[in-house]
Amino acid sequence: MTRTTDGSPEAPPPAGGGGPQGFAAEVRDAVSLRAALLLFGVLALQIAFITSYIGAFHKPEPHEIPLAVVTPSAPLTEETVTRLAALPGDPLDPRATADEAVARERIENREIDGALVVAPRGTTDRLLVASASGASLSQALTEVVAAAERAQGRSLDVVDVVPGSPGDARGLSSFYLVVGWCVGGYLCAAILAISAGARPANGHRALIRLGALLLYSIAAGLLGAVIAGPVLDALPGGVPALWGLGALVVFTVGALTLACQGLAGIVGIGLAILLVVVLGNPSAGGAYPYPLLPPFWRAIGPALPPGAGTFAARSISYFRGNGAGGPMLVLAAWAAAGSLITVVCALRRTTGTTGTAGR
Repeated sequence: MTRTTDGSPEAPPPAGGGGPQGFAAEVRDAVSLRAALLLFGVLALQIAFITSYIGAFHKPEPHEIPLAVVTPSAPLTEETVTRLAALPGDPLDPRATADEAVARERIENREIDGALVVAPRGTTDRLLVASASGASLSQALTEVVAAAERAQGRSLDVVDVVPGSPGDARGLSSFYLVVGWCVGGYLCAAILAISAGARPANGHRALIRLGALLLYSIAAGLLGAVIAGPVLDALPGGVPALWGLGALVVFTVGALTLACQGLAGIVGIGLAILLVVVLGNPSAGGAYPYPLLPPFWRAIGPALPPGAGTFAARSISYFRGNGAGGPMLVLAAWAAAGSLITVVCALRRTTGTTGTAGR
């Protein structure tokens, strides 16, 4: 203990550091440079989230909705196709179809989103739609075709050939189910990645984490399918197929998160959120299917896990699995790439650590 000149004990310095320099040191200690940089990254993600969601949803407009055209004669078919294709803004992508049976089959195969069947007599035609593909899409298609029919002095009857389930309001259950699976995938991977350090320590640990992610994916896929199906009666189509899809979606997003984390450390978790949440969710075709989204989101949606998962979930639930093959391949490709990158990053780090220790 130090004493003053008169022999009394010297008072201790103030707890706050006693001046501006002490306060600045406290700030540096409380918020490190690394933490500040991460906060800027979080702010960038937040702005990207707002921009992405509002940009995708603020002004939905139909663009080249695939539509079959069935008329009593070839000349009338050609005339109708030409007229619908020339509508301002290109809301429709009409194509001639032999008859109504073929048109229905193509709707059920998810090759088209609707069909205009021109009556041979009278002025009332029929529009076949599939609200199971998304209520907003069938509604937009109905509005566009009805306006085109009125311009020709004709009226329209709408027939829903693939309706959604009564418990699936506006066809959104598939989207929300996939979003839930995606959230579980990247949260599980994030916990596995940061529980014992920022990067996988070695190849064995990376494989163990992928194995744990696989077990989690199987459980999460089953629980999601059971809740959406038998428990809430929101989605038909059977539990086994949805279970398989759910396990693939969860594992895909988890493997993608582990790969990003292996490449960029804790920042990689933010990169995974950017791909899956910021870019993937608004472009997934959930609230607004692809033909209603702006060009950028319409282009990237099918290639990202949420979009591929949502399309496949709707196909399984309402279309007997038709059209689900392509999205499942997209998910499998992401899963394989994520797993491979995770293992390679771990092995490279192990090799680098071994080489450093030997010098």
